[in-house]
Amino acid sequence: MSVLRAAFLIKVFIFYGLLAWCYKAVAAEATIAVASNFIKPMAALVTEFEVHNSHKLRVVYGSSGRLYAQISNGAPFDVFMSADSLKPARLIEAGYGVAGSQMTYAVGRLALWSNKTGVGVNNEDVLWDEAFSAIAIANPSLAPYGLAAKQSLKSMGLWERLKSKLVQGESISQTYQFVFTANADVGFVSYSQLEIQNGAENTNYWLIPSEYHEAITQDSVLLERGAGNKASLEFIEFLKSDSAIKLIESFGYLRPLPRPAGKISPPEQK
Repeated sequence: MSVLRAAFLIKVFIFYGLLAWCYKAVAAEATIAVASNFIKPMAALVTEFEVHNSHKLRVVYGSSGRLYAQISNGAPFDVFMSADSLKPARLIEAGYGVAGSQMTYAVGRLALWSNKTGVGVNNEDVLWDEAFSAIAIANPSLAPYGLAAKQSLKSMGLWERLKSKLVQGESISQTYQFVFTANADVGFVSYSQLEIQNGAENTNYWLIPSEYHEAITQDSVLLERGAGNKASLEFIEFLKSDSAIKLIESFGYLRPLPRPAGKISPPEQK
């Protein structure tokens, strides 16, 4: 190998090394804690975000209550996407969340569903008839969809009557599995789970009237750990975009309005 060729190759290696270093300097990674009802939409959002950004997202799923407890105990998350609005607000009050960063990213819908042959679900009659041995709900103390299910049963005057037949999942994903595997005859699940995982042909469900329960307002919050993280800040801004909103709507959620104006800026370095 000639001296000139060796010198040329060294310059090429240095150039690409510097290029890789610059890319790493610009790119960042954020860890997002996400309520388990939002698994499918979040996967689509991550793909869309990473196509247009150099940043990477790592996602951890779980019940909102479980994730809230982990954050309160120092879990290394940058953004929290809860299935309610109360937990993000509490995190801000406790100093774990950035003031002014809470925003609604989706409004969920609750459905009563059965995957068992011979169990028809068209309205609340199936609950009054009690032609089942087990009904699944997510834990009301951990999962907002479980709380909405409890409120709905109370609105129908059926909470006490059906309490002995309840099977509780820790999260809405586990509750879905109870019904999907027919370990529970019927169950309260997220409407988006039916739309995406079973397709348009699935009709054996009843969409719970919104007046039966408090609105399932799903809020996100930028956590203190992610306040100076470019990936976290850009993802929060992406969630506000019309493309993200339309993508979320396509998974069976309602458009979140109103949304706060303004952009969150990282804290000044001292």
